[in-house]
Amino acid sequence: MKKMIIGKNIVKSYGNGDEQRNVLDGVSVEINEGEFVSVMGPSGSGKSTLMFSLSGMDGIDRGKIVFEGMDISAVGDNELSNIRRTKMGFVFQQPTMLKNLNILDNIILPSMRGNRKNTAKITEKARALMKRVGIAGLEKRDIIQVSGGQLQRAGICRALMNNPKIIFGDEPTGALNSKSAHEIMDIFSEINANGTACMLVTHDAKIAARTERIMFMRDGKIVSELKLPKFDGKDIDGRVETVTVKMRDIGI
Repeated sequence: MKKMIIGKNIVKSYGNGDEQRNVLDGVSVEINEGEFVSVMGPSGSGKSTLMFSLSGMDGIDRGKIVFEGMDISAVGDNELSNIRRTKMGFVFQQPTMLKNLNILDNIILPSMRGNRKNTAKITEKARALMKRVGIAGLEKRDIIQVSGGQLQRAGICRALMNNPKIIFGDEPTGALNSKSAHEIMDIFSEINANGTACMLVTHDAKIAARTERIMFMRDGKIVSELKLPKFDGKDIDGRVETVTVKMRDIGI
């Protein structure tokens, strides 16, 4: 498989002097095109910082991050912003929606930047995505008039608007009940099956068990990996047990 992201010896520190701590301590990682990966680890292990660094949302102190052959750790802010906007999608635990806009307008807003002549086409695509993820009919609802699961689906629609090469999800099911979490993971599985790479940060073994490769972090390092067959919708309990045993074996 072709490599999409290559991170080499990434170091990211916080604090100064005696208080300085390497949140990422020489991490090297590769993500392939179309891959479905997850990152697990205890709180403070560096998993979210790794995701933010690989996506260019957070700068690094040392090392190198290459996205589709370009060293994004060395480009300017404007170019990096354009790469994130056109080639990456982001889904967070708490979707960042504007309270003064309805669901549809929140979905299309990032795609409208410098593209207002195509408003009708952008809106049509947003409606199609809303139908695809099961929230058609909620276009005019305010963000406080929908459930957490529906709002997360809207966040996924927004992330997909520009046909990204990869979707980054930081605890995307962390604020949802089990039924909604299962439904959101079905959407991620469909997105991945259609060729989009996905990288999820999660603390939930049941979520990670639906991915194909799990990276385990501790103290700013990737300490182990686990590869699984592509999830076919069956034997989730067996996959969860495999993940749980691995976590226990490596002390996470």
